[in-house]
Amino acid sequence: MNFTMMEINAWMGGYMWPFFRIGAMLMAAPISGAQSVPMRIRLVLAVALTLIIAPLLPPGPQVEIFGFQWVMIIFYQILIGIVIGFTFQLIFAVAITGGGIIAMQMGLGFASMVDPQNGQQVPVLSQFYLMLTTLLFLAMDGHLIMIRVVADSFTILPIGMQGIDNDALYRLATWGGDLFAAALWLALPAIASLLLINFSFGIMSRAAPQIQIFSIGFPITLMMGFVVIFYTLPGVVVQFGVIVDDVISLLGFVLGGT
Repeated sequence: MNFTMMEINAWMGGYMWPFFRIGAMLMAAPISGAQSVPMRIRLVLAVALTLIIAPLLPPGPQVEIFGFQWVMIIFYQILIGIVIGFTFQLIFAVAITGGGIIAMQMGLGFASMVDPQNGQQVPVLSQFYLMLTTLLFLAMDGHLIMIRVVADSFTILPIGMQGIDNDALYRLATWGGDLFAAALWLALPAIASLLLINFSFGIMSRAAPQIQIFSIGFPITLMMGFVVIFYTLPGVVVQFGVIVDDVISLLGFVLGGT
């Protein structure tokens, strides 16, 4: 059986280009992009999704195989996939930042452990909120949302020399301020409560100097911090849903959709 160069080019373009976009998304996305996930599993997922999505796509552009345009199209697909995965990573960055702020207020900033997502040292409370966010993300079918977004991206940004424009990348970069605001909103109840406790300790130290505030302040602050975290968990769940909606809206703007 002989294949013409045009058929080989169409086959490679029809599957290779979607594979690079999907694979880049899985590498940059949360959960699948964690260091604890073996590369072999990511490769199998990327191949499986490509085999499902690629036959549904229209034919790609006719360019010379391994030529400059062919390579540039691969570059654009990798860029689009990384942007999609990185945007979903912002959801988990909010949890890590908010947990770190609460840990500093509780005096647990020194207690850290290795984050399996990126292999870096993060405060213990950040790891707690990261695990909570992961469970909520999976419960809300976030992994299916990512697959749907990357599949819809082939309609919004078809395979070709078209990439993400500068305004969209600027909007993605400036969302860092919104990320910090969301993390601060997540930690605000604990910050306010612990601030009142520290203010009370200041009054106690002035009214009764003989009381050893430093000996009783840390365990009380620690205990009250955990109490506040426990009672604010329902609000965290609601805020998580709002953050997910904001990130999906941001992703729609970045990809050029609605």
